[in-house]
Amino acid sequence: MPRIILLLAIVIALMLLVRRIQSMPPHKRRSGYIQLILGAAALAAIVLTAMGKMHWVGAALTGLLVAARQTLPILIRAFPLLQQWTRQTSKPTGQHSEVKTELLRMSLDHSSGELQGEVLAGPFVDWTLAEMSREQLGTLLNYCREHDADSEQLLTSYLEQRFPNGWQQDDTSEQAQQSSTASISRSEALAVLGLSEDATRDDIVAAHRSLIQKIHPDRGGNDYLAAKINEAKDFLVKDTATQ
Repeated sequence: MPRIILLLAIVIALMLLVRRIQSMPPHKRRSGYIQLILGAAALAAIVLTAMGKMHWVGAALTGLLVAARQTLPILIRAFPLLQQWTRQTSKPTGQHSEVKTELLRMSLDHSSGELQGEVLAGPFVDWTLAEMSREQLGTLLNYCREHDADSEQLLTSYLEQRFPNGWQQDDTSEQAQQSSTASISRSEALAVLGLSEDATRDDIVAAHRSLIQKIHPDRGGNDYLAAKINEAKDFLVKDTATQ
């Protein structure tokens, strides 16, 4: 009887863990399933060893495998060279601009003009926009409307690009049409234009000209992104002149 109760408890725990993994963003599910499998293997090894049905060497090897899997992210954070290698192997090459709001982080590829986004807060935190369905994006847009106008406009920019023939922003308020009134910092302005800290005035003007040609509203672009690029350029030019 105690074994049956233990078995039921393990099955229920596994079902709850699987449901939790399924609720995670798609790009994190693989890692979640790997951790679940390793954890289950470690638990099975401990139980079998305690029952005398598994040699202690097998249990030790299983424990080392689990420990290695758990400590790898720590090692990557601890050694800058490993961090640099993982960034180089996981991120595409090319120059990017970044715009960040309270709820979203958006990246613009300078060569292709493609937008990629990540949710920073809210019901879809840690999800990338590319892995979200249209229905999920609509839910996120409604959340942005309620909590942050800048995030709403940024998400609308992505939706207009992803659904060029079928997306309509149906009840945007006048407040959401206006660009952000919050002041921009130097680091944010540099990220928007995709520039480094040592950028000169000529670099700033050239980056602004290149980006605004790609996403200007008169060429089918987006008012919000164009406003952010103009704001970043004005700030950096003024900041450079005072240095």
